[in-house]
Amino acid sequence: MKRPKLKKASKRMTCHKRYKIQKKVREHHRKLRKEAKKRGRKKPRKDPGVPNSAPFKEALLREAELRKQQESGQRKAKKAKTSKQSPKMLHCQELKKVIEASDVVLEVLDARDPLGCRCPQVEEAIIRGGQKKLVLVLNKSDLVPKENLENWLSYLKKELPTVVFKASTQLKDKRKRIKVKKKAAPSKSEACVGKEGLWKLLEGFQKTSGKAIHVGVIGFPNVGKSSVINSLKQEQICSVGVSMGLTRCMQLVPLDKQITIIDSPCFIVSPLNSAPALALRSPASIEEVKPLEAASAILSQADAQQVVLKFTVPVFTNSLEFFTSFAQRRGLHQKGGSPNVERAARVLWSEWTGAFLVYYCHPPASWTPPPHFNESIVTDMKWGFDLEELEKNNAHSIQAIKSPHLASSILFQSSGLTNGVIEEQDISEELPKQKKQKQEQEESYEDVKTDQGIVEEGDDESLDMSPAEEACEALPEKSQADKQSAPSFVLDKMTEEEDDAYDFSTDYV
Repeated sequence: MKRPKLKKASKRMTCHKRYKIQKKVREHHRKLRKEAKKRGRKKPRKDPGVPNSAPFKEALLREAELRKQQESGQRKAKKAKTSKQSPKMLHCQELKKVIEASDVVLEVLDARDPLGCRCPQVEEAIIRGGQKKLVLVLNKSDLVPKENLENWLSYLKKELPTVVFKASTQLKDKRKRIKVKKKAAPSKSEACVGKEGLWKLLEGFQKTSGKAIHVGVIGFPNVGKSSVINSLKQEQICSVGVSMGLTRCMQLVPLDKQITIIDSPCFIVSPLNSAPALALRSPASIEEVKPLEAASAILSQADAQQVVLKFTVPVFTNSLEFFTSFAQRRGLHQKGGSPNVERAARVLWSEWTGAFLVYYCHPPASWTPPPHFNESIVTDMKWGFDLEELEKNNAHSIQAIKSPHLASSILFQSSGLTNGVIEEQDISEELPKQKKQKQEQEESYEDVKTDQGIVEEGDDESLDMSPAEEACEALPEKSQADKQSAPSFVLDKMTEEEDDAYDFSTDYV
C-alpha cells in the first residue's frame, strides 16, 4: 500500500491563543510607554535655521551648503583612498609605525625553522632606525627536540640576545564572563615557559635606559606574536587563531606603568623567495595560496621516510601518491568515493603552518653574520641587557619544556632567510609585474592551443594519443560498419552522431 503524503502543519491558531498574544503585546507596549514617561522623552532638537529677519540670509545659507558639500567630499575621498589601498600596503604602513614607535623590537621566530622566520629587510630597517634594540624570541620551543633547541640557541645568541619561549595555549578572555565551578590547574603543555626570562630582560633594559619603553612584537604569520603578548599579559588581549594574518593593525597593550607592548601585523613575503618559503610564510588572507602547489613544495623539503612514519602512509615516489594515500588515511573522499587530493593538500598545509606538527631544521655548520650586521652592530644590540641572567633563564626554560623525541620528529630542510617587502613602492611595482606575468601566461596558453590545432590538421600517426582521443578516433570506424547493416531512415541520425563525436574530439584536444 502506498504511504500517503503528510500535509504540512497549519499555521492557523485558535482565537483564544491569538487574543492572548495580542493582549501580551499591548501590555508590553504599555509598560514601555510608562518607562519612557518616567525617564522623560528627549526629542532631538531641530535646526531652527536662519530667521527671515536676519541680514545676509541667502549668503549664510550658501556658505552652509558649500561647507556641507566639502565635508561630504572629504569623507568620500577618504573612503576611496582606503579602498584603493591593498591589504599589503596597509600592513607595510602599520609595520613601519610599530618599528618607529618601539625602543625594543622582539622578532618572534618559529623554533622549528628559526632561520626561515628571519627577514633581513626588516632587520636592516630596525638598524637604520637609530637607537633601537632587536631581540629574538624562539617561540614554539616545545615542538622541537631538546638537542636541536640548544644548538639553535647557541647559534643565534652569537648575533643577538635570544629568549627561549613557549606561549600559553589556554588563557581566559576577561571580556567574556564565564561561570566556572572549579579551577583546574593548567597542564605542562598549556603553561607558558620563558615568561620570567623575557620579563626580566625587558625590565632590566628599562631600568638601564631610565625611561618608559615601548616594545614592538614583529614576525611572519603564524609564529605566535599575539600569543607571546597574551602570555606576558596573562589574559587574551590580542586575537589569536589557526588562520594566518589575523592581526591587521598595531595594538597597544600596557604591561605595567613603564613597559608597553605593541602588537603588529605580519611581514609581507617577497615573491622572489623559493616555493617552500612562499608556502610557509604567505597568509591566505592576503596572498592567493594554491594548497596543492604549497603542500607539494613543503613536502619536497621534508624527509620522506620520516613523513611516511609520521602520517602512517605507504612509501610514495611523488607528492600526488602521498596526497592520495593521505586522503584515504584521513577519510577525505569526493563524490563517488575517489580520494580528495586537493583537500588532503589543504589539510597538510594547515597542519605544517599550525602549532602542533613536530618538525625541526639543523642550524648552519658555521656562524657567519648576515650582510646587514657587523661586529659593532652586534655589540651595540647586546648593550643594556643582562646576558648572564638571560642565559640562566634560558637553561631553566629548556629544562622545563617537555620536548618531543628526535625519532618522532620530521627533519626539514630550511630555505634560509626569507626576504620580505617593507616599502610601499615595492608593492605598487609588484602589481603591474603580476599583471604582465598573467598576460604572458595567457598568451603562451593561446600559443599552445594554436599549435595543437595545427597538429590536429596534419596526419602524424607517431603522436601519442590519450585514451579519450583514441575512443573519439574509433567512433567513425564503428559507425561505418554499422552503416552497411542499418536502414536508410537511421543513416541521417548516425551521421549527426558522427558529427557530434568529431566535435567532441576537437574540443577535448
